[in-house]
Amino acid sequence: MEFKKSDDPDLIGQSEAFLRLMESIRQVAPAMITVLIHGESGTGKEVVARALHRLSPRKDRPLLTVNCGAIPEGILESELFGHEKGAFTGAVESRKGYFELADGGTLFLDEIGEMPPGTQVKLLRVLEEQEFMRVGGNRMIRVDVRMIAATNKDLEKEVQRGHFRKDLFYRLNAVTLRVPPLRDRREDIRLLTLHFAGEICRKNHIPFHGFTSEAFHEMEEHDWPGNIRELRNVVERVLIFEKGNKVDGSTIRLYLQKSTIPDTTLPIPLHRSPDQAERELIYRALLDIRVALEDLKTLILSYRPRELTTGQGDASRRAWPRVEDGGLEDLSLTNVERRLIQKSLDQFRGNRRKAAKALGIGERTLYRKLKEYGLE
Repeated sequence: MEFKKSDDPDLIGQSEAFLRLMESIRQVAPAMITVLIHGESGTGKEVVARALHRLSPRKDRPLLTVNCGAIPEGILESELFGHEKGAFTGAVESRKGYFELADGGTLFLDEIGEMPPGTQVKLLRVLEEQEFMRVGGNRMIRVDVRMIAATNKDLEKEVQRGHFRKDLFYRLNAVTLRVPPLRDRREDIRLLTLHFAGEICRKNHIPFHGFTSEAFHEMEEHDWPGNIRELRNVVERVLIFEKGNKVDGSTIRLYLQKSTIPDTTLPIPLHRSPDQAERELIYRALLDIRVALEDLKTLILSYRPRELTTGQGDASRRAWPRVEDGGLEDLSLTNVERRLIQKSLDQFRGNRRKAAKALGIGERTLYRKLKEYGLE
């Protein structure tokens, strides 16, 4: 049995672990009960939350998502419950929070384990009474909101450590859905890979030539510490860098080795000769540098140092290198910096203090640069 794309475009699988999760979703979705979704990072907890909403009687009402770990502590309460005009500095008007905006629908609180204790108290009241007051307000507001929460933390241990309220934990823990890591649903890797490949190729207009059986075997043997998110990233990199080729086992091994390393290096194509691989790496690096230099060129052409353009007339405009003067023929960072320093010194007739101020750097930095470039 496979959970078809027609049921949900983001829930794909046929493994026993996946089918158990889907059965739990179908059972829990129609009820008003609060649900806690637990799973490692990258397993697709938000996708599960969307499925719970879509299969519920509230499917035609709003589903709003709040990442509790991404909003600063001092702002989270206002974001959730809204505020009245004058409640704090900058509150120039009253504003509804997520609970009011989600009235009649579903509110998904991701990373709830990151919620500060003060906000936890107010959240507990909303769960129990379906009412709250805005920040700075004095009247109760009633709402009809189903809440779904998610975390990758062990909240029971967080309670023992004093980081999470026990009463809120028990209120959330009425129903817990555990999203299996990808290593526990290896039978789904092929389906997920083909699904992501289709999306990525359509989006980037890339021809898709497929994966060999060996490539799929390598992916199914990988532990995927980053779970589905890591799988999608690997598929995306492979298809973009290997466009025009069928992806084989040796190629996928390279990308799997690099999937746990920050993307600061380029993949080395093992199926090419060393010389060809080296040329390709250099070419790719040059493409990245070219993009960066084009951005720098735009920045230079659009920027004028404050003191170079105030009260200096035509002389100040001549102080800045222009394309038509050949001033940007060599766009290396070192050469651009050297020329800017020299032009600034010329403009201010050797006055280093004024030149440093115009360039937005300290005098000591300017002295060091002068020595470095032999401009003393």
